[in-house]
Amino acid sequence: MGLEVINHNFLTGRLEDLVNWARRRSLMPATFGLACCALEMMGAGAAHYDLARYGMEVFRASPRQADLMIVAGRVSQKMAPVLRHIYDQMVEPKWVISMGVCASTGGMFNNYALVQGVDQVVPVDVYTPGCPPGPETLIHSILMLHEKIRTNEVMKRRAATGRGAEIHLDPALATDAQPAPVTVRTGRG
Repeated sequence: MGLEVINHNFLTGRLEDLVNWARRRSLMPATFGLACCALEMMGAGAAHYDLARYGMEVFRASPRQADLMIVAGRVSQKMAPVLRHIYDQMVEPKWVISMGVCASTGGMFNNYALVQGVDQVVPVDVYTPGCPPGPETLIHSILMLHEKIRTNEVMKRRAATGRGAEIHLDPALATDAQPAPVTVRTGRG
């Protein structure tokens, strides 16, 4: 006994699984390229790496048409309110990828002018390591986000904590990982 005894062709499944499948296969990224990581993000969208195979053909210029924000590069204190404003205009559900060490932790720029991690401004779902991370690493981060969307873990975590799923990619697995910068403190308070 099996499905071969049934005369009609049909599929069954949960509506939630179908919705999550559609969400992960049709992400519309809003770019927020601020530094050298933006060049690698553009490279990921080019023909050699082809983000179109993941349903991400077009990077959206309008936040009202986007549901994924890729923050690529360091965020200054003056840019933080703009970043938050664009994030607030995005449609729900929305996701954020922090691309590079400058976006994730401020990188080697430990000063008053830069935000020491974009997670202080918006909830981050996936952190992408590297300085700058290559297109392969960004694609790996996107696939990690796809898995979290599929299992609906992102929305559960955001509902419980108000923050994203906070996936940290292992820097040792990144093909273009650089050693962590050494922080030098000066005598200024």
